[in-house]
Amino acid sequence: MSLRDEILEQPDAARRQLASSPDSLGALAAGLRAKPVASVVIAARGTSDHAAIYAQYVLGLRNGLSVGLATPSLVSIYGAELDVRESLVIGISQSGASPDIVAVVAAAARQGAPTLAITNDPASPLAGAAEHVVDLAAGPELAIAATKTYTTSLLAIARLSLALHPDPGAEHALRGVPGAIAAALELEPAVAAVVAELGPIDRCVIVGRGFEYATAREWALKLKELARVFADPYSAADFLHGPIALVQPGIPALVIAPAGATAASMTELLEDFRARSVDTVVLTDVPATRDLGRWSIALPSGVPEWLRPVVSIVPAQLFAYHLTRARGLDPDAPRYLSKVTRTN
Repeated sequence: MSLRDEILEQPDAARRQLASSPDSLGALAAGLRAKPVASVVIAARGTSDHAAIYAQYVLGLRNGLSVGLATPSLVSIYGAELDVRESLVIGISQSGASPDIVAVVAAAARQGAPTLAITNDPASPLAGAAEHVVDLAAGPELAIAATKTYTTSLLAIARLSLALHPDPGAEHALRGVPGAIAAALELEPAVAAVVAELGPIDRCVIVGRGFEYATAREWALKLKELARVFADPYSAADFLHGPIALVQPGIPALVIAPAGATAASMTELLEDFRARSVDTVVLTDVPATRDLGRWSIALPSGVPEWLRPVVSIVPAQLFAYHLTRARGLDPDAPRYLSKVTRTN
């Protein structure tokens, strides 16, 4: 199975995730209602770290929980015993095999904190260290670059949010995500056309904000590991605090600018880019915003803002795939990488 095959499999993987591990999520939610936590700590690396950034927004906005990203080396290298007794501690790892992520969850379990593993291998060391486990149910992911394990990780986090605070309307919207992913996959010819016009670039900036900051980070990672592009991701707010000095003709900006709370600030940034003659590729579900980019890719409409990163990353994955091929590289053989990365 190729990387493209796995990208195309994501609607089915999403459906499997929506049916996965309901008892585990229910038990965790019941435990947290009986003994609420003050915060959430998430340990992750790479693609999974971007899922953790998504969780900061989802669990923060929908559940009122302060979410922090763990510093795994404090536990695995420095031997620190951080006090997480009042926190839910989550480990996210497609393989569940990285010792530093396992160490954070195991240390939390020793303190009696509630722990959750989100992994594609329910028999992994991470799953064994956690009290509760959500199986991503993505199916075997053989391509080195993670795609379907990323989107299913986002869905697992969305389901956790709903388990903590049920909402029939939000549940209905969640069930519509696999169909929205399928609609996003239909954008492949448009994505390939944009890549062909843009040419085999070797550097770019990627900008998103709010929920889509996770998308910007993950898009950049895919361009780095597959296409060997120096892709620098930013929150639009952080971008204005210095990195905007990088902007110039010849360095394209890839901008995720859909409808929602951040739309006005993203529109202002796109207008700034246009005034500076910067080539921009815009991912948006707002027709008027498409006119602000030199190129644009139309995201499926009707997806709630809090769920849209599950969908918006899909054309970004396809963009990375086609740019990799345009640069004469093999997307199924990224240089120096292996499927499972174990860090301490």
